[in-house]
Amino acid sequence: MSSSEEFALHTSAGQSAGPAPGGWRRLFRRPKNRRLDRKQLLDVKIPSSQRRRDQLRRLAMLGLTVACVVLGLVSIWRGAEYLGRLWFTANPAFAIHNLEVQTDGVIALEQIRRWAGVKLNDNLFALDLGRIKRDLELVPMIESAQVQRILPHTLRIVVTERQPVAQVRLPASEAQANPLRYWLDAKGYVMYPLEGCQLSYPTLTNRQLPWLDGVPVHVLRFGQVVDLPGVQAALQLIQAFERSPMLGLVTIEQIDVSKAGLLQARTTQGTEVIFGLGDFPQQLRRWRAIHDYGLGMGRHLAWVDLSVSNNVPARWADAAPVVTPAPANPLQPKQSNG
Repeated sequence: MSSSEEFALHTSAGQSAGPAPGGWRRLFRRPKNRRLDRKQLLDVKIPSSQRRRDQLRRLAMLGLTVACVVLGLVSIWRGAEYLGRLWFTANPAFAIHNLEVQTDGVIALEQIRRWAGVKLNDNLFALDLGRIKRDLELVPMIESAQVQRILPHTLRIVVTERQPVAQVRLPASEAQANPLRYWLDAKGYVMYPLEGCQLSYPTLTNRQLPWLDGVPVHVLRFGQVVDLPGVQAALQLIQAFERSPMLGLVTIEQIDVSKAGLLQARTTQGTEVIFGLGDFPQQLRRWRAIHDYGLGMGRHLAWVDLSVSNNVPARWADAAPVVTPAPANPLQPKQSNG
């Protein structure tokens, strides 16, 4: 065999054999990142105690951060509180020099100041105006109160009073543990009577307010309204009487509300008058007409039933000495020390 034939034989044998299986993939495969493999291997080998220490360290840092934030907020709050005292609540520049009290009724101004719990030289900004208003309105005689801060030295208190129009007598057994009487305003709101020293007009006495008899004791609760029909009708009668032509001629001393559908009144002049529960202005006009008729005859009206519309029954007596009616109890002029 010649040399050229040997060369061709070797060449064809090499081409038919080709590369070994997988050789091409190994030839073009990207080399591995052996450092990454080592790092993952190291992470796997970290002991659990080290992980717990890392977690505790992170928790400690979080707790320290929260503590710093809370401490900062508390410091800001305390600093603001200190500056507030320094500039406002403890600043003598805002001391009370003028304490103005106004009321539309009969309560003494000094009594209102005591209920308010305010004194001269108190700091205007240190006062809780809401507390003063609540304390005053807890007094049954006070319907509403307004408290106003007027810088730099004035506190103004304006009070609207409930005006008593009637009073209720308690039985002897009940009077041992309760006041001897209650006051009622025009709506039936129950109040305790004030002492003479608490009033700027001590002439407001028991004699000037009509007594309501027959009121059950269990309905009398301070700060609540008595809504019994008879009591409400009696209060309406008292108000109507104050605007009637009988005002100044007689004085209603007592009203019995115990009989259903009727009111039985007695005057200081000794007249007994029966009223129905409605249309009091008309009944009072009939009373005036009958009263004038008796004066013309020189007779005294002893009893009359005004609940009857026609042919009003009446009983007469010989003329009695004229008893001057007690003065009415109008609203007192507005009081103020301002």
